[in-house]
Amino acid sequence: MNKLHEQYRSMLESFLNYMVVERNFSENTRESYNNDLKRYLLFMQNSSRPIRTITPIQINDFIKELYSIGLEASSIARNISAIRSFHKFLVTERALNINPAENLHLPKQARYLPTVLTVDETIRLLDIPLAQSPQSKYFLRDKAMLEILYATGIRVSELVNLQQQNLYFGASFIKIFGKGSKERLVPIGNSAIEWIEKYKTELRFTLVKDKSDDFLFLNAHGLKLSRMALFLIVRKYAVIAGIEKNITPHTFRHTFATHLLEGGADLRAVQEMLGHSSIVTTQIYTHIDRSFIKEVHKTFHPRG
Repeated sequence: MNKLHEQYRSMLESFLNYMVVERNFSENTRESYNNDLKRYLLFMQNSSRPIRTITPIQINDFIKELYSIGLEASSIARNISAIRSFHKFLVTERALNINPAENLHLPKQARYLPTVLTVDETIRLLDIPLAQSPQSKYFLRDKAMLEILYATGIRVSELVNLQQQNLYFGASFIKIFGKGSKERLVPIGNSAIEWIEKYKTELRFTLVKDKSDDFLFLNAHGLKLSRMALFLIVRKYAVIAGIEKNITPHTFRHTFATHLLEGGADLRAVQEMLGHSSIVTTQIYTHIDRSFIKEVHKTFHPRG
């Protein structure tokens, strides 16, 4: 049984609409919550549990199910967060008298160090599109995208939604609308500016169609580039460059932050550029920095 009963479906839709309007959820976040909560509600529905009779024990049974199917701690934590928010909403709306998810605890998540490119790998990857110029008419667009990913640490969703009106090249800044439509200004270097201008004057105008709007990066149909297309483009160039690490567009964000901190940048300045609401999130890159320092010591110290 993979279809929600009307009662469940109506409650879920009301919750998602509330989160979009009141909490300014993005479309991606809404879809993530929808998928997680639909799985949760189907579990309860298939166990013949009306929403008013759900107890902490049944919710824990669902969480055990998530572990059994091999979900990582981070994914389970996201599910628990969604369940807590959902039940809190139902209590607020007086659909429930008691919140059975109120005392749920998030699982401890293993710390991990994200994949980061070395400076040499970064330069190699940035230069690869130029070598493809005879075969691909899109090499200028791809070169400009790689440059801006590294120059600004921009997120994937922020890049594909970037518009020309938000480029302030005279002041060497771009305006980015991040999670929750939070706005930030991020500096951008001359190399990225040069290649974006070159793409705009030599290629973008040939891609423009009626539905192109003002989006900076367009596909062959004149529409804004999709997240998946950007992923495939980055992956293709990483393979051509012979980089064996698992490279995604987000790798440039990690690399941007790490290279800044390795160069002595202030942590709060990096937090501002990345658009992190908490400096705790940014501090993961100080661990990468320390790992780099330890590796240098191990490699070059006589007693390393």
